[in-house]
Amino acid sequence: MPSATRGASDEQQPGAPVSPADAAQAAPPTSLPHTAPKPTPAPAPASASAPDADLRHLPGSRGLRRTQLALFGAGLATFLLLYSTQALLPALSASMRLTPAQASLTVSAAAIGLALAVIPASALSEKYGRTAVMTCSVFTAVALAAVIPFSPDLAVLTTLRAVQGVALAGLPATAMAYLAEEVHPSALASAMGLYVAGNSIGGMSGRLVSGIVAGSFGWRWGLASVAVLALLCAVAFRVLIPRARHFRPGPINPAALLRTVGSHLRNPLLGRLFVLGMLFMTVFGAVYTVMGYRLVAAPFDLPQGLASSIFAVYLVGTFASALSARITGRFGRRGTLYLAVGTTSAGLLLTLPDSLPTALLGLVLITAGFFTGHCVASASVGRAVTRGRAQASALYLAAYYLGNSLGGTLGAGAYHAGGWTDTVYVGLAAMALAAAVTLYATARAHAVTRTRVLATAR
Repeated sequence: MPSATRGASDEQQPGAPVSPADAAQAAPPTSLPHTAPKPTPAPAPASASAPDADLRHLPGSRGLRRTQLALFGAGLATFLLLYSTQALLPALSASMRLTPAQASLTVSAAAIGLALAVIPASALSEKYGRTAVMTCSVFTAVALAAVIPFSPDLAVLTTLRAVQGVALAGLPATAMAYLAEEVHPSALASAMGLYVAGNSIGGMSGRLVSGIVAGSFGWRWGLASVAVLALLCAVAFRVLIPRARHFRPGPINPAALLRTVGSHLRNPLLGRLFVLGMLFMTVFGAVYTVMGYRLVAAPFDLPQGLASSIFAVYLVGTFASALSARITGRFGRRGTLYLAVGTTSAGLLLTLPDSLPTALLGLVLITAGFFTGHCVASASVGRAVTRGRAQASALYLAAYYLGNSLGGTLGAGAYHAGGWTDTVYVGLAAMALAAAVTLYATARAHAVTRTRVLATAR
């Protein structure tokens, strides 16, 4: 750094010429001819000021603990808000006289808003910083959450939810980049794991809290309770998040961004992974959007609060995510995708009988299959590219949340038209397409292998 350079030039350097006066002052006394002057040790440079010092948070450090807790809180706040209306759909239908398809727009609108904004949000974070974008994102979404319970009709509620989805995009678009920049590689896996856990628990908690409160006090109070919880999580995030020390701002280059996005969209392997993420999320969105309607209707006739408790099954996803790496190591990526498709399809079929135990078991299998397939597909995106990984991940997230919106709309429309059986058909059709995409990928891989073997033989 310039200041360090100036300081070094003010001190005597080894090997520099010495004047006679200086030499006389430095000479030892004549009465001690054999006594040599003690060398003055050079001051050690401060490691923190070295240009190449690694200031990333190490395992066990206070900075890492604060980072993990801050991102956990931010993930909680984001997914508390994103899915806050999903458990309330039967109550919204009853209060506003809406069909399931109309009420599901409150979930789909937020997902579409997030999907459309995730790439622009990632670009803004390159210029203004990850922390600034995440802070603006989560507090804007919380401010909207305080207004949403006062929505007078579906049009206003859906519009506010879409804007809230746009606001929420800043966190998933930048959180992974922040962790990769600020956390030492030896601690990155645990930091990522806690952030994903916050997402999962937030998604479950938003549904549970809003549904249970709405069962006693109505859907407006359900949404208000989620807003309060999200505010507490957002404040915790802002207080705990350490200052970014490795971020280097850069200009926003729309032309370069479009070129990178275009090259990813033309990549056949990435295209298949984007489609797989969308199809798995289509099933998940359809099932969890409609299952509340089914449980409050005959023959189950569960109260709103109890029907909302089914979202505790969401915790299965946390365990499935943790096991997905081990399963992939045993069966390979494509083998694990086939297993995920089969598990999800079996779960869909188990929900067909009018039996609460089998319906809950079916939900467990659907959730486990979805999270396994999602983990394999999302992890494969990072391996498939060497440049523009942030944009590739953002495109996957966009496809993923579009699948959530598509599944919620199609599943609710099918339920309104033909009951739960038609919703299951929507899910099975999505899984059939996912199996076809995986089969095509397997055939392509075998063809490439045969071509290489023939080329080697020649």
